Amino acid sequence: MAFVEAHDLVKEYPAKNAAGAVRVVDKVSLSIARGETLGLVGESGSGKSTVARMMLRLIEPTSGSVHFDGVDVLGAGRAGMHALRRRMQIVFQDPYSALNPRMRVRQILLEPCAIHGAPEGVDPQKRVRGLLREVGLDESALERYPHEFSGGQRQRINIARALMLRPEFLILDEPVSALDVSVGAQVVNLLRDLQKNYGLTYLFISHSMPLVRYLCDRVAVMQKGRLVEIGDALEVCDCPREAYTQQLIAATPEMPV
Repeated sequence: MAFVEAHDLVKEYPAKNAAGAVRVVDKVSLSIARGETLGLVGESGSGKSTVARMMLRLIEPTSGSVHFDGVDVLGAGRAGMHALRRRMQIVFQDPYSALNPRMRVRQILLEPCAIHGAPEGVDPQKRVRGLLREVGLDESALERYPHEFSGGQRQRINIARALMLRPEFLILDEPVSALDVSVGAQVVNLLRDLQKNYGLTYLFISHSMPLVRYLCDRVAVMQKGRLVEIGDALEVCDCPREAYTQQLIAATPEMPV
């Protein structure tokens, strides 16, 4: 049984200056097993991030269904979604805009506990310090502001915040595309280590086929709102069936991971 499953997701927006609607996601179905990393790849505008946000219900789908560990996400009420959000988190693409510039790192990391309550048996202050060490930052970072850190360090803070509530499912929305290549490689390796340590399930969104080949178990390829190819990551990357997948592979260089 799939741990996370989306079936026939559709998202439409009203067309500008015309009748009807523009369909940006067209009947996309995905399933992710517990502990698996599924890569969702495609060029900018292909609908990847829209699918991810619908799966977390940050965007309401026009139609379709999403289930997480057997729970109907789209049918959950306010209390149900509050409980689900403890178990599902997202790391956004831009490490700069994702952090409140007026808050110190300690406040940023404690905010999820202020909203949802600390996980049972967890001392939030101890967890904050432990998570900082796990993502490769010193405790001195706690009293500093986001502008005092590099892009790679900010993304590590974002990852620590996403892990604060001990989630089981993490959506990683192009988490290294805003970083330079060497820093991005360090963050990718950090994500691999954290997955092993915490038994996390990932949906990894990217436009880089070599990166997906390195990190993911399976890969789904999107083009213009539709899935065009899905399968084992090594098989899809080494022997792609679709011309579009071949173009993605040719367009992205290897990462030094």
